Amino acid sequence: MSGMERRTQQRDAIRAAIASAKRPLSPQEVLEGARVAVPALGMATVYRNLKLLVAEGAAQVISLPGESARYEMTELAHHHHFQCTSCSRVYDIPGCPGDLRRLAPRGFRVDHHDVTLYGRCSDCGKAEARAAR
Repeated sequence: MSGMERRTQQRDAIRAAIASAKRPLSPQEVLEGARVAVPALGMATVYRNLKLLVAEGAAQVISLPGESARYEMTELAHHHHFQCTSCSRVYDIPGCPGDLRRLAPRGFRVDHHDVTLYGRCSDCGKAEARAAR
């Protein structure tokens, strides 16, 4: 196997991990998901391939205040995110609340917007309910 084929297999595993998650992943989550297909995958390779996927437009960076970058595929329609305050995972919220330009001060121009909701995901909510019994 040539080095080129190995890199392709690694990139395919990284791309598949992001696409199958259906939510933005941290580099560590990408590594864990891609290791299912390529057990010897290392973090440096994940970072290098994430950078390449973003550069070619296949993946995009999701930045939340105070958090490390997360990655998702770019073919998704405009949407927003939910972050669990317990486990820190980030989830996609389909759709958009609509035109937020009206919230900007008079004379200001809105180029884009991001909306993030914070709370507990269903897994953490169930765990909390079990612990309360």
